[in-house]
Order: sequence, then structure tokens, then C-alpha cells
Amino acid sequence: MSIGNETNQNPWEGYYGPNYGYIQEQYELFKQNPETVTSEYRDLFARFGEPPAYTAGQTAAAPQTVGAASIDAKTLQNLVAAGKLVWNIRAFGHLAADIDPLDIGPKSNTKMLSPETYGITKTDLLALPAELVWTNAPSDVANAWEAIQKLLKAYTGTLAFEFSHVHDEAERAWLKKRVERQLPSASLNKEERKKLLVKLFEAEQFEDFLQRTFVGQKRFSVEGNDVLVALVDELVHELSNDGVSQIAMGMAHRGRLNILAHVLGKPYTKIFSEFYNSPNKKLIPSEGSIGINYGWTGDVKYHLGANRSFKTGETVETRITLANNPSHLEFVNPVVGGFARAAQDDRSKPGYPVTNLDSAASIIMHGDAAFPGEGIVAETLNIAQLKGYTSGGTLHVIVNNRIGFTTESHDSRSTQYASDVAKGYEIPIVHVNADDPEACIFAARMASEYRTLFKKDFLIDLIGYRKYGHNETDDPETTQPLIYKKVRAHATVSTIYSDRLIAAGVITEAEVAELKQGVVDRLKSAYDEVKARDGQEPVHQTQGLQGEKDNATSVSPVSIETLQSINAELLRFPDSFTVYPKLQKILERRTNALNEGEKLDWGHAETLAFATILADGKPIRLSGQDVERATFAHRNLVLHDAVTGDTFCPLHELPHAKASFAIHNSPLSEAAVLGFEYGYNVHAPETMVIWEAQYGDFTNVAQVLIDQFISAGRSKWSQKSSIVMLLPHGYEGQGPEHSSARLERFLQLSGEENWTVANLTSAAQYYHILRRQASITESEAARPLIIMAPKSLIRNPRVASSASELSNGSFKLVVEQPNLGSKPERVERLILCTGKIAIDLEDAIEKEQEKDLDWLHIIRVEQLYPFPEKEIAEIIARFPQLKEIVWVQEEPKNMGSWHYADPRIRALAPAGTSVSYIGRPERSSTASGFQQVHAFEQQHIILQTLKHSPSLTYNSGR
Repeated sequence: MSIGNETNQNPWEGYYGPNYGYIQEQYELFKQNPETVTSEYRDLFARFGEPPAYTAGQTAAAPQTVGAASIDAKTLQNLVAAGKLVWNIRAFGHLAADIDPLDIGPKSNTKMLSPETYGITKTDLLALPAELVWTNAPSDVANAWEAIQKLLKAYTGTLAFEFSHVHDEAERAWLKKRVERQLPSASLNKEERKKLLVKLFEAEQFEDFLQRTFVGQKRFSVEGNDVLVALVDELVHELSNDGVSQIAMGMAHRGRLNILAHVLGKPYTKIFSEFYNSPNKKLIPSEGSIGINYGWTGDVKYHLGANRSFKTGETVETRITLANNPSHLEFVNPVVGGFARAAQDDRSKPGYPVTNLDSAASIIMHGDAAFPGEGIVAETLNIAQLKGYTSGGTLHVIVNNRIGFTTESHDSRSTQYASDVAKGYEIPIVHVNADDPEACIFAARMASEYRTLFKKDFLIDLIGYRKYGHNETDDPETTQPLIYKKVRAHATVSTIYSDRLIAAGVITEAEVAELKQGVVDRLKSAYDEVKARDGQEPVHQTQGLQGEKDNATSVSPVSIETLQSINAELLRFPDSFTVYPKLQKILERRTNALNEGEKLDWGHAETLAFATILADGKPIRLSGQDVERATFAHRNLVLHDAVTGDTFCPLHELPHAKASFAIHNSPLSEAAVLGFEYGYNVHAPETMVIWEAQYGDFTNVAQVLIDQFISAGRSKWSQKSSIVMLLPHGYEGQGPEHSSARLERFLQLSGEENWTVANLTSAAQYYHILRRQASITESEAARPLIIMAPKSLIRNPRVASSASELSNGSFKLVVEQPNLGSKPERVERLILCTGKIAIDLEDAIEKEQEKDLDWLHIIRVEQLYPFPEKEIAEIIARFPQLKEIVWVQEEPKNMGSWHYADPRIRALAPAGTSVSYIGRPERSSTASGFQQVHAFEQQHIILQTLKHSPSLTYNSGR
């Protein structure tokens, strides 16, 4: 019956017989979740409410028949009840599923899966046609009872499913068909089963060999979830068969060595070398460890990544990249997302990059305690479908061993499953028993097919156990005695599966023994090879990153004529585009800014830097919260039509551009977005990748990415990045969370020339440092760039620069204060400072023009790290009467640059010259929350700096 009677006084008159039972079933579903019924039914129920119930003796509006037989009220009630049962089997069958190998989890209430709960019996169900409760039921299913049994078998086996939270009707229909019609008849052929058994032997015997051979060494065994290796290998080959040419993978340490060996093909000899010589590192770690024999301090073997290329046919070649990952388990997730997106983007033409989601994919393996426990997981899931960050779906595997370090599930999460976080992002979830290898293979195939079809994430919850403690030296029975009593008595998955194949006549015991021995022999042979060459491959450690020459000191200038041509194009808009009037006036001021006598502000210089970089053929990717407009509304690179709301980006239409320009407003996330941008840059080193914080302080939230990846990735893993971080910094009285980008932390992490840290004072300096940074991408000189970006200085006229400073100048490591130091023999005090405080001092000096300041000179340290010792030393040498060098800053004494600069200045100070500090005293909070207090302190710093007296230094600290 159609839904065509909505205009009738009684819309239910058109429903009778089975159709009436069906409409009642749909209403029950509607009450639980309106999204589970079609839009027509949602409109019907919203307008007319609940269909009336029919009681015994009451006559329906139309004959209630199925064929020639009439249907009474009891039959209708049975039909509705059966419909509820079917819906609950699909939604909650997982609660009764056989997905716990050790049977150690709490038992769920499964009454909702029993017909008795709904007041129906087997006899009742036998009387109902199957198609009334199961649309498109298989032809061999004759009645509702058989339908219920088939569905229970499909949803409560060693594979369990959760997808009722997926809103898209087409996706749900595909998932139901896959579970109910295709998986029950799926099977592996004989050769596939033998191959799967060999994979299980490889995983198990590899771990067993390491356990016996390298006693007491940590490896974070995968045992208990051995089938992970076969599952991931299947995902890789399924994706490759679908045409994916690059696969990015991420995982924590558990099982990593096994994945390296048996999915990425890292030779046993390389892995054994890392164990065999680990106390004294006689051997280079391995080529498969991303070349860490160059400029490395190294990392433990179970943090290292690798690359592998393979072919699944004659023409398709797939490259797998396993990302390096520290022990901050889940923080590699967004990095892997960045890898995948970078592989999908074609950046060779102007405009946004052209993204092919079919060309690359990502696989991430998670821990069951870390997946719900670490917020970076939810952040990464959240960006998965956003325009600027999607990579067409990630295949997630929770390597679920039911224990996090020593903590059991009831202490580590508030949810039924470790996977429940994914439900909020409409990600289908399959729970699978790790002791059923074939079920794991089916889950892998379902996941990869879903990703290929719908370009969305899919999650496999692989439920096993952990054979040993957190590591192989740990005794887990001190905290989980009952669990490990079961573990000790439990057969390994290779034994379970080989017995199953023998019983099925697929393989003989002799063949099983032969396959197993073949794996063992390969392991022994590799180990013997490592022993035979012991001591023959000494470590080739270089002098490190500092030994590399910076090839970015010379950057080609851009002529004034080219800048003027570019500027004119940037101010050209489509005829039909209506720029917001207030903004149009601001942009029109840029028309003559390159003329003689005029100046460019910070935002204008940035736009010209971007434009010239694109003209040089260098792609740019810029993201962060509000970057299209910018937090301080100085950028406005994406304009919004004041009438239609359409958008327009001048850099996308720039005739001079020879590469793409991507600009994306990010979600309210620092860690996931910064990790994504870092991963993008590592995978696409030719791209100038820029991340801007809304306020510099907010990098606190991304500290793990900064500490573990951006600052140390090159040293640990020889992983080069030239990412730019723009961190608004400066004391304007806005309070603790809007003042400091925690400059001191970046300086504390500085070493081996691992990055550049800058705090600039002019638009021209910003223009030149961006162009300098663009020139070093893809080179050995590539380093991250950390810029303490301005806030109030963005529109300060003292920061503006002339066109000639852009066209003729270059980046200066230090800048001397104009009109000071002209009489070197009279200079007694030399001020060193950086960033906004230098502009505050310049403003104060101009107001004191009548005063004699020949005794004073000021140096702005524009690049803090690497510290410009040579340039500062040359300036100091010009002043023979120098009595003191003072570091002036607006940050508290225990923050900012003082403790970093102090020893470096003392090393340069001439004998008899004091080194001291002017600034705020030591504080626990970065800034005052009171404007009056801030203003008083700031003025006091300025006065003390410009005060000429024998006791010159203001040092409020002890």
C-alpha cells in the first residue's frame, strides 16, 4: 500500500491486512529513531500521530486478508512484534555474539533478542510469511521463524555488527545486504585457507623466535591478536586491487615489528640486527627504518616506520608507508591522514588542488584502551569528512587485547565497547573474534569495499587477548591472575585454525607441520646470517643536523614591476561579484601601496609573499581556525559575495600562479589539525604548508605533536619537514590566554638546528622569511619555521614597509634601531630585544626626541634560533665604551627568551661588560588579566630601558 492518503480525514483507512501491521511496525521504529524510516513515513507520523490499534472483535476499515485467508488482530500483533524483534536483532545482535575468545567480558542482557520478550512463540512465527518481517529474504526462507533464525546466526556469530547509527539509507541498505545475504554464503577456497594458515604461523613463530632468542628484550608482542597481520595484509591487498596506489599506515608499538616483517616486508635480518646489537648498536638500524643512518640520534625499533612497494597485477603498483610513531600512541592518527591526503592531491595547477580520493587510502591500528582514552582519536575522526582534511575514509582496526597496561576495560572506559567513540561519526563497526581467522578476512573485505564505495571510515574491533604483560619482562598475573589463568590454558589461533582445517579435510597434519617448519627455518636462516656478520657493519653516525649547510641564504628577489603586476591582479574581482563594502575600501587601499612614498601592512606583505611563491611554482597549503579571514581580520583571502554569499579567492585566479593554493578554515582543533598538516608536509615536501593558531597559546593543546614530531622527527627518524607555524604572540593586556605563544618552550626544544624560531618587527621581514622558507622545501636544509606572529602590530604603521624593502631587501637576522648608535664611542648600553617590545621602544624613543640618547643602541633579534651570534658580535665590536648589555622583554622572566639568550649573550659580551635583564618578574601565569596592571608594567619596562643612570637595570626577579 502506498502512502497516498495523507489528505484524507482518516489516513489509516487505506491500510489493512499485512500493510496495517507493517505501518504499525514502522511507527514503532519511528518512535525509537525517526531516521530509521523513510521521509514519507516521517511526514505521515508527524502529521497524524500513532496509527489506531485494533482490538479483538473490532473490524478494520478494509478486508484483512492474505490471499484468501483473513487476518485477525492477534496476527497483526504478532506481525508487529516480529518486526520489533527483527529490528533489535539487527541493532543489538552484537550483545549475544561470540566475539570474546576468553569469555572474560561482562554478560549483556539479551532478552530483546528473544521472541518471548515480545509475546510471540515459534508457532506464531511459523504462521507468518518471511517476507513480512524480512524484506527480500532469501528464497529458501519460508516463514518468519526461519527468518529470525537466519538473522540471529548472521548477527550473533563470531562477527558482530553495529550500523544502526549510520543515517544514510543507502549505506544501511548496503550493510544489511552484505551481512544478511552475502557474508553467510562467503567462504575461502583451499589455497586462500592455506595462505591464511601460513600468515598465522609467520606471526606466531616470529614472536616465539624473538621471545626465545632475545630473552628479556622488549618487543610488544602481538600474540593473542596474531590474526592482525593477516587482517591488515588483506586490507592492503583489497585496497590495492581497487586501484589505490598509496597506502598510509599508522599504529602504536604493539605488533609493530610483526607488521613491519609480514606486511611491509622488512627483512628478518634487519629486525634481528636491531635486537642482536641493540646494547651497543654495532649495526646501522636498517634501510627499512626510513634511512636513519643519516643525521640521527635514533629511536627504539618498535617506533620506527618503513616503506614498501608491491604489485598486485601487471600494471598496478602500490606503495605502503608505515608512519614513525612515538609512545604517544594515537597521535600518529592525524599524521597518517595528512600522508593520505597529500598523496591524493594534484598541486600542479592554480586553484585548489585536485583531489582523487581513489588514489590513496589509510589504515590505522589502535589500542583498545587508547581509542576511547585519548582525545586525539575523536579529533581525528571529526575531521575525516571535512573538505580540507578528508582522505576518503580510513580503515580503523582496534587491536583489542582487553587490557591497557595493567588496566582492565571496566577501569578504562565508560562505554560498552572500546569502539563506541566511532558511533558519533556514523562509522560502521564490526566486532570480530580474533580466534576466527576467516571471519577476520571477511571483515577486512567488507571494510575495504565499504570505503571504496562510500568514501567513509570503517572500524574493525578485533577482539583477542594479550599473551604476555604490557611488555615481555612484565608479569601480568600480579594484576590479572584470573585472566592469565585462562590465557595460559588457551590454544593459539594457529592451532585452532589448523585443527579446523584438518577436521574439514582441507589439509593434513603432515602438511601443517611442513608449513610451520618452513616458517621456522626461514627465521633460523636469517638469524644465522646476522650472527655470521656480527661486527662487520659499524654504525655510520654523522655529526648530525648541524653539519648540514643552509642553502637558503640566497633567495631570488622579485622586481617592483612584477610585484605591481601581481598586486593589480589580486585586486581584480569578477564583474558579478559584490565585495562587502567595508572590506572593499580596505582592499582598495592596497592599490597604491607599492608606489613610492607608500607602505604595505603585514597582511598585504603576506599576500604578496604567497603570490610570488605561487608564481615560482611552489604550492601552498594554509589551514587553521579562521585562516580564510584570519583571527584579526587582516588576511581576507577568501572573499564572500555580500549579495549571494558565493566565495572568491584572488590567489586562485592569479595569472602568475604556477601551482595550487589550498586554504581551509579548520575545526576547533589544534592537535589533530597540526598533526594532519605535519603529515601532509612530510609526504609532500615540495609544498609550503602553513598552520596558523587562532592564538599562540592554543598550541598548548598540540604539545605532543610539537615535542615528538615537529621538533624531533628529523633527529629521531630523519623525517624532514618545512612546516610553518604562525603563532600570534604579544602583550596587549588581553590576559593570560591571549598573550603568550610560550616562546620559551620552542627555544627550550631548539637543538641541532632542528628548526627556525623568529619574532619579527616588519612586514618586509615577514615577506622575506616566507620566501626564504619556500626556497628550502624539498632540500636538505628543510626545517620547520616557528613565527611569533603579531596581533596589534598587524595594523601598526611602524611595522609597515615600503615596496623597495620587498623588492630590494632580504631577510635580516638582526635589525638595528634607526637613528641610534650613530656615535659608537658614546654608546654605553646595548639593548637586545625581539618582537613587539621593540616597536613599543621605538614609539617611546620618538616621543623623547629632545633627549640625548647617544648612550643607547637597540638591536632587534629577528631570528632567535639559530641564534645570530656572528651578527650580534659584529655590532658589539663597534662600541668600545660599552658598559652593559641588557635583554628586554615583555614576558615574565621565567618565560620568553631571557633564559635562552642569557648564556649566549654572556659568551659574546666583552670583558667588563655586564649582562642583565629588564622585564616582568617571574610568574606562574603568562600575563595579567587586568588592563591597568598590564599597562603599568609595560610602561615601567619602557621607562627602565630608556633610563640613563649608573644603576640602569630593572630586575624584578630575585
